[in-house]
Amino acid sequence: MDLHIKRAYEPASPEDGARFLVDRLWPRGVRKEALDLTAWLKHVAPSDPLRRWFGHEPARWEAFRQRYRKELRSNPEAIQPIVEALARGRVTLVQAARDQAHNHAVVLQEYLLETVRLSGDHVAGS
Repeated sequence: MDLHIKRAYEPASPEDGARFLVDRLWPRGVRKEALDLTAWLKHVAPSDPLRRWFGHEPARWEAFRQRYRKELRSNPEAIQPIVEALARGRVTLVQAARDQAHNHAVVLQEYLLETVRLSGDHVAGS
């Protein structure tokens, strides 16, 4: 499966494939045209209460991962545009967090990889 993560502050590239902004809030200081998005999927991002509780605190990472995955399971239609794009080729999840190891896009990527494989969907590159 060809699923990548890229910061919103990095330039878009043709190699990114379909680009989905997966943040609830628009990245500060970034013009909409600069992101060259396929879509902005606000509802795939963590809820505001969860996002605020986590606050990018690495000590809360494991609990955040579990809570966010629970939110994703309760809203399966939110990930459908990404799943459909994966069936066509490369997808890049665009997010604005500085911490590249502890952010919701990492959890979303893991969740998508597991979900698509478990559902038996054939995805290019898997």
